[in-house]
Amino acid sequence: MTSPEPAPSSADSALIPWAYNTAEEALAEALPRRWSHVQGVARRARSLQTVAGADSGLLEAAAVLHDVGYAPGLAETGFHPLDGARALRSWGADEVMCGLVAHHSAAAHEAEVLGLLDELEAFSDPHGLLRDLLWWLDMTTSPDGDVVSFDHRMNEVRNRYPDDHYVIRALDGSMAERRGAVERAEACLSRAGLTGQV
Repeated sequence: MTSPEPAPSSADSALIPWAYNTAEEALAEALPRRWSHVQGVARRARSLQTVAGADSGLLEAAAVLHDVGYAPGLAETGFHPLDGARALRSWGADEVMCGLVAHHSAAAHEAEVLGLLDELEAFSDPHGLLRDLLWWLDMTTSPDGDVVSFDHRMNEVRNRYPDDHYVIRALDGSMAERRGAVERAEACLSRAGLTGQV
């Protein structure tokens, strides 16, 4: 893919269009199912404005970009959270965005299995609400962009990869952290009266 225009700041209204254009160029033709997934994650993120507040644009942008590292032109290490975060940093994205992408959905566990944890830790893990929401959105959206339960999605992941794949080798060790993020996000949605609406 060609290098996009420099990333707008997280407070800039141009961030969301930039994120969609960048993700579409990277994924739509080369990896259409992955493009469907990130569109589904981003569509749901858009409905969380009342929960994410001033960071709602950043959440939606991270949602549509979280798997950009799968793009053939960006896949340097073959570990998509790291490759995506490196690309975003090279395009001038702010460090919170890079950290959200780098650490999404228990990526540190997979990085450890791959021997890439030091490289991943070049990006700060932004613990907190945005991180939990992004993990929840990713882990409750199917590869085709549909809403599914966390357990359904984890079973789908188990069935998609062979037992010796790094994703499966890291899955059990990451399950408590994954479930914790999902439970915190769902508690937040419950307090906001959004249970079952996103």
